[in-house]
Amino acid sequence: MDRPEILDYTQNRELSWLRFNQRVLQEAQDETVPLMERMKFVAIFTSNLDEFFMIRVGSLYDMADADSKKIDMRSGMTALQQLEAIYKAVAPLYKERDKTYAEIKKQLHPYGVCGLDFKELEQQEKKYVKKYFKEQVLPVLSPQIVDANHPFPHLLSKEIYVVANLKDGDKTMMGIVPVPQYISDILYMPGYDIRYIRMEKVIMEHLELVFDKYQVSDKNYICVTRNADISPDDEAFADHEDFRHIMKETLHKRRRMAVVRLEVANSLSKEMEKYFCERFNITPECIFRTKMPMKLGFIFAIADKIPDSMKKALTDPPFSPQPSASLAEGSVMAQVKKKDVLLSYPYESMDPFLQLIKEAAYDPDVMTIKITIYRLAKKARLVEYLCAAAENGKEVTALIELRARFDEQNNIDWSERMEEAGCRVLYGFEGYKVHSKICLITYRSRNEIRYITQIGTGNYNEKTAKMYTDYSLMTANREIGEDAAVFFKNMSIGNLDGVYNHLIVSPTSLKQKVLALMDEEIRKGAHGRIVMKMNSLTDMDFIRKTAEASQAGVKIDLIVRGICCILPGVPGRTDNLRVTSIVGRFLEHPRVFVFGAGQDAKVYIGSADMMTRNTENRVEVACPIYDEGIKRRLIHDLKVMLADNVKARVMTSDGTYRKKPSDGKKINAQETFMKEAMNARRPAPVREKGKQGFIGKVLGMFGKKK
Repeated sequence: MDRPEILDYTQNRELSWLRFNQRVLQEAQDETVPLMERMKFVAIFTSNLDEFFMIRVGSLYDMADADSKKIDMRSGMTALQQLEAIYKAVAPLYKERDKTYAEIKKQLHPYGVCGLDFKELEQQEKKYVKKYFKEQVLPVLSPQIVDANHPFPHLLSKEIYVVANLKDGDKTMMGIVPVPQYISDILYMPGYDIRYIRMEKVIMEHLELVFDKYQVSDKNYICVTRNADISPDDEAFADHEDFRHIMKETLHKRRRMAVVRLEVANSLSKEMEKYFCERFNITPECIFRTKMPMKLGFIFAIADKIPDSMKKALTDPPFSPQPSASLAEGSVMAQVKKKDVLLSYPYESMDPFLQLIKEAAYDPDVMTIKITIYRLAKKARLVEYLCAAAENGKEVTALIELRARFDEQNNIDWSERMEEAGCRVLYGFEGYKVHSKICLITYRSRNEIRYITQIGTGNYNEKTAKMYTDYSLMTANREIGEDAAVFFKNMSIGNLDGVYNHLIVSPTSLKQKVLALMDEEIRKGAHGRIVMKMNSLTDMDFIRKTAEASQAGVKIDLIVRGICCILPGVPGRTDNLRVTSIVGRFLEHPRVFVFGAGQDAKVYIGSADMMTRNTENRVEVACPIYDEGIKRRLIHDLKVMLADNVKARVMTSDGTYRKKPSDGKKINAQETFMKEAMNARRPAPVREKGKQGFIGKVLGMFGKKK
């Protein structure tokens, strides 16, 4: 097999991702960030790393088993070489994270927020913990010994187990106690301060009460991470009537996958290290000692417990998504019929879109509502409104992606709820995830069919819309609506090869259109301009075209939050390319593409990153922006992000990142957008002539007076 050409301006995607997560950790180290927010960044770093091992490291093990000689075209490494590089790169990150956590924890003590070891408890607290353990914890524990008659149990991924050596006369064995999932991760001490101890430490301290007939030594607690890179077998569900059943089986299988990492609280003896390596079929490089909690979800609950008097010192100033300055009070549908509206989350509220769906559910002129769904919140008003529409006789079609990783069960539950209400639920395609964010409302106006189309860069998730930055376009543009109608027809009949006049859709036209738009800029030479914002960049066709554009003199700015496999500033290759990453209070999530400058600029928003999985193996939709005011707003936002010198970091030609110098005025893009949203003025209430009766009913539904 021919060795693929390795470009001198690309880097390995996994090592690039680890550098992104290091930028998350740097937010935890930033002393200008409030202490509890810094602790949350440690938790986010930890959660990110968990998923990285479950998915990316897991998939590399699978690749190594399938084809040990296959070369990564971006770095020239085999899967095994990539794994070696990953474990080597992760080890110092563990030490950096432990040190960061310890420093933040120490600084929180004067505020009465104290994570404690057992030896730090006061005498009365020790009595309280022992009593609690005996009464509330011990009765629900499921301890086990491991000997000839008791095999080593299956350890669940990302669950904590307390372990110890046990001795009974001349007989030695291991004792294992799962930390129950149905009791709290932490135990709060009585009193006004937030003093707490983690449950695994409580159990470890009282192991003698659990294994009361044994001598207990070498106490520890451990946590395994298992490969979770499961993709349902396409042939299996091609002939299966119920894809939901396949997904339920997939989730069950995920619990039993191979171990890719072992975390331990205390150093292991050589004998114990060998024992675990043999049990889990891993090497010592896969074992990481951590001095901080292995699960940090409790941090968010502690942040909620902080009294109001201390919140100002320990947390970010509160911010609520603002009403859109583009919309007056009143019917959203009536206003969108007259002009395009762009919502910018979380600076602006998602409520106008939800109100649009609610209005459509009750509007006698609305005939159909069609939507693609990738991730939903646990509580979703959107689903309630869609169900109400179906119950009101509208035809509601929802294309739900059951393979949205780690949200599978939630999507299964919602799909069942929607079917019960009379919605038509579709499940996507063999081998292609439906990742698009598009909604189409079809209504009748004076015997004509009209459309309102919504296209977004992020999910219809009411929770993350307050935490992720995203854009949502609502338009009554007839041509975009007609394209959207064709799109949903194609999705319903399993046609991935549809032709569209305005929307660009993967896997057929999105990458091709982007490359063609880049070619237009290449022909302009030094007068060409490309600015693109996305989450990740791995697609080799796009990377080569970007280098070609740079060499033609086109000035290119890529704002990439996470993985970025192209290196900027490589002489003769990417001299005219700049790569910026912003990690801040909110998770940067929009995909915005701008080709050209000034009035001639072509602007698109959509759901796709420039990753091969998105451009070739997913259904994605991007939409042109035709409203000049919205165009200017998006270009303004990109300029602010490129000017950011507080949270932005710029990639160097070796793939590392550095902060921008900020000698003059400090610009924090996210803070700028929050201020702009709070200072924007809402227009006067709207009244739609000729439909006062219906509008009055709609306004009444929202508690507003006509």
